[in-house]
Amino acid sequence: MTTLRAFTCDDLFRFNNINLDPLTETYGIPFYLQYLAHWPEYFIVAEAPGGELMGYSAAVLMLCMFAVMGKAEGSVAREEWHGHVTALSVAPEFRRLGLAAKLMELLEEISEKKGGFFVDLFVRVSNQVAVNMYKQLGYSVYRTVLEYYSASSGEPDEDAYDMRKALSRDTEKKSVIPLPHPVRPEDIE
Repeated sequence: MTTLRAFTCDDLFRFNNINLDPLTETYGIPFYLQYLAHWPEYFIVAEAPGGELMGYSAAVLMLCMFAVMGKAEGSVAREEWHGHVTALSVAPEFRRLGLAAKLMELLEEISEKKGGFFVDLFVRVSNQVAVNMYKQLGYSVYRTVLEYYSASSGEPDEDAYDMRKALSRDTEKKSVIPLPHPVRPEDIE
């Protein structure tokens, strides 16, 4: 049985198998520790019965080959207070088991409790598997961010979709009305 639990510092040394996926953004240890210190409720881990990590999501999960990591940010006055999914990754051997959906559900619940208007995330335009999964979970493309992801080995930078899902506080669903034009990374607040 899969166990969902709070992320710990020791988990940083256990999730390489998850983070080595070419579509997963990786960060330095200080970045993960900052999330753990500031938004511990958004840092959760999925752990297999044998103790192996299944995945993580930077928003609350990160472990057991599956985790999610995120944070709360934005302005309440401008109705932009929201949960943000920084990372969501599942180890290849644990994919298609519903773990990503469960982690996203947890992140959304936490964002609801914190009074968020929406949850957002960035995903590579080329990652159609992830884009389709997020659409099945109720997310829609809010805007395209040009050259958001840095390329490696001389290839051009890649665009991202900023995908959003309105929460119950956004009764008029204003947060998910798509922008009519793409933006650049420096234009993102």
